Amino acid sequence: MADQYETTAAVHELIDVLRGLEDRFMSGERALTDDQSVLEGYKWMFSILQVAMDTQVWGDPANPRFVEIVGPYKKWGGDNADAFYVFAPLDPARTYKVNGVFGDAVYFSLTVYGGPRDGRYSERIVGSLNDRDVAIAADGSFEFMMGPSRPDGWDGAFIQLDDDAVCAITRDYLIDPVHGTRVQWHIESVDPPTTYREDDADLARRFRAATTWLREQSQMVPLSLGEPNSLDEPYPVPTQTFGWAAGDAAYTMGSFDLAEDEALVIRGRSPECAFWNLCLWNPFLHTYNYDYERVTINGGQIEYEPDGSWTIVIAHRDPGRPNWVSTCGHPRGRIWMRWFLPDETPTRPTFEVVKL
Repeated sequence: MADQYETTAAVHELIDVLRGLEDRFMSGERALTDDQSVLEGYKWMFSILQVAMDTQVWGDPANPRFVEIVGPYKKWGGDNADAFYVFAPLDPARTYKVNGVFGDAVYFSLTVYGGPRDGRYSERIVGSLNDRDVAIAADGSFEFMMGPSRPDGWDGAFIQLDDDAVCAITRDYLIDPVHGTRVQWHIESVDPPTTYREDDADLARRFRAATTWLREQSQMVPLSLGEPNSLDEPYPVPTQTFGWAAGDAAYTMGSFDLAEDEALVIRGRSPECAFWNLCLWNPFLHTYNYDYERVTINGGQIEYEPDGSWTIVIAHRDPGRPNWVSTCGHPRGRIWMRWFLPDETPTRPTFEVVKL
């Protein structure tokens, strides 16, 4: 009976692509040489499959839910320990109401992305709102709407959905994500259909989109190290962005490559901003296990120098100094820094390798 379903062929194709993902890090010029990264590669395979299923196969733009796309057990695409991200698919012809409760976030936003609807990464930002743009009530609640045109009688915050709008992603950042209260997000279609029935052609399309997602994500990794033990010049808040990057943050990337008795010392000064942090990533753009060691550090956790500057130490073991970030047994890896809503583009931090 399988021959009569278009979905069958689409599912078989996805399985074949999943089976081949390990070639990305086990063979060829990008083959990894340290055990930690290889083993994390196998976790990465199923993280991006999980995201593909949630966003491409299960997601329903006619009657959407927000679903988690990043977390301690779902690492990919540049996650970090301080943030929560949820995703909802969108139909640009529909109108949606979004509401939530602020919690302890120092920054939150919702960004609408536009582009193809076939599993490829989004090509542009359609619109966004952050906590500075919406009215927040005394109890922390807020509400705004999205749609092809502003609803009659609605004078609150609004995002207009262009014809290529495909999804919305929220971000909320906490200084203490372990004990703090995250933002509560809810989305609903103003006029959803009354029934739902599976359709073979549509489900096959969804599985093909998931396959495209896997292929595209796998082309980005494993990352090369770049120039070791350095940081690039920070680049300002972009006017255009690729994929699901934020539109109101400045960034810089670097790398470390350290012997057991070495440390990378990074010194800098952050401009006034809503939030900033530094993260360590493996070649698959995901953080190390932050349930055990500090692998990210943010501006609310830093011990500052008397003049307001800061010093961060990346090392394999505790150097006995404040602001240590652990490599978790990785001999080399990527460094990522971000500043949300900065008053100015950050100055490039300095860096040097020293003996422990």
